[in-house]
Amino acid sequence: MTELYHWFDLIGIAVFAMSGTLIAYDKKMDGFGVFVLATVTAIGGGTIRDLILDVPVFWLHDQSYFIAIFVSVFVTTRLINKQKSIPLYHLQVADAFGLAFFSVMGAQKALLAGMPATTAIIMGVITGCFGGVTRDVLAGNIPMLLKGELYAITCIAGGIVYTQGITFNVATEMAMVLAMLTTLLLRLAAMKWHLTLHVFKYPD
Repeated sequence: MTELYHWFDLIGIAVFAMSGTLIAYDKKMDGFGVFVLATVTAIGGGTIRDLILDVPVFWLHDQSYFIAIFVSVFVTTRLINKQKSIPLYHLQVADAFGLAFFSVMGAQKALLAGMPATTAIIMGVITGCFGGVTRDVLAGNIPMLLKGELYAITCIAGGIVYTQGITFNVATEMAMVLAMLTTLLLRLAAMKWHLTLHVFKYPD
């Protein structure tokens, strides 16, 4: 089971590193900037989560996370150099997959640390969103968390599905898959149909 969680973590790391690399390409950063942006995107949210939960930061003693980042950056840069352009939609899809993986893994880790369901959902949001927030701030963009289509709301929905699944004794793997699908499909639907949470009435 622990091995399965670790592979889920590595997949999420790789996908988020890819989205950071795509932003770095869009901002015309050099090699060091690419790696920095990919790294903060991949491990930023999980680092903040672990510090809040007062547990060992997940990447300190496991170099496989940095290997996953390096491989993701290498593959993504090679693809970009061949195609010469990456549509914004590809970035958003990569980010959506990372969001789905990390939000559920964050909630799962919080539950394992003995936190209640509400805290677990919040930790899922932090894990899924705050690496991207750091990425966008460093790149000089308004974080996707704060504008546009549904973002953090999708993490909350996935976290509710996961925590309630565990509460009702659904198999852990099934609860994780259902929660990830909930987050991913809701985010993709928000992107396709421009679903937003309006509060103010803005002029066109």
